[in-house]
Amino acid sequence: MMIKKERQTKETAIKLTVSRGLDDSHIDTGVGFLNHMLDLLAFHGHFVINVTVDGDTDVDDHHTTEDVGILLGQALAELLSDKEAIKRYGTAYVPMDETLSRTVVDISGRPYLHFEAEFSSQQVGSFDVELVHEFFYALTINSRLTVHMDLIRGGNTHHEIESLFKSFAQALRLASSQSDISRLPSSKGVIEE
Repeated sequence: MMIKKERQTKETAIKLTVSRGLDDSHIDTGVGFLNHMLDLLAFHGHFVINVTVDGDTDVDDHHTTEDVGILLGQALAELLSDKEAIKRYGTAYVPMDETLSRTVVDISGRPYLHFEAEFSSQQVGSFDVELVHEFFYALTINSRLTVHMDLIRGGNTHHEIESLFKSFAQALRLASSQSDISRLPSSKGVIEE
């Protein structure tokens, strides 16, 4: 199943598709570092993400980064809408050389993000690292996931952010994978939409 989404505001115009798979993604947000991180998210989450953005990056990268998070979150909510017989929970620790991150995902239908990361510097190239939180907040709220992300050990800021993206992707892949038990993974009998 491929999910197609578009978003048009005065700040950004985005076209995005998301599907499960191992094919190459094509990512052009106009923000080089965000392209790199989305490519890692797709690769390690076993998603195919195709996205093009025409954004107001002449102002800064904020609107593009946040709006991509919003639209990707909405697409993931649709892609993961069949919650019957999924594992529901996923945890991943990912090292990136000297850094270590942990992400825990619950496909709960209850959007919540706990994000604890103190980055070693304020920028990676021209990318403002406070946008990492903005991206994951937008993605989490719009995908209706419960997510806890922690940067356990730091070092190089690029490595810190890369380990967070990879751990999120791995945890989401595990949480959305098929369970051996063929029933909805909720004692309530329902997972919120």
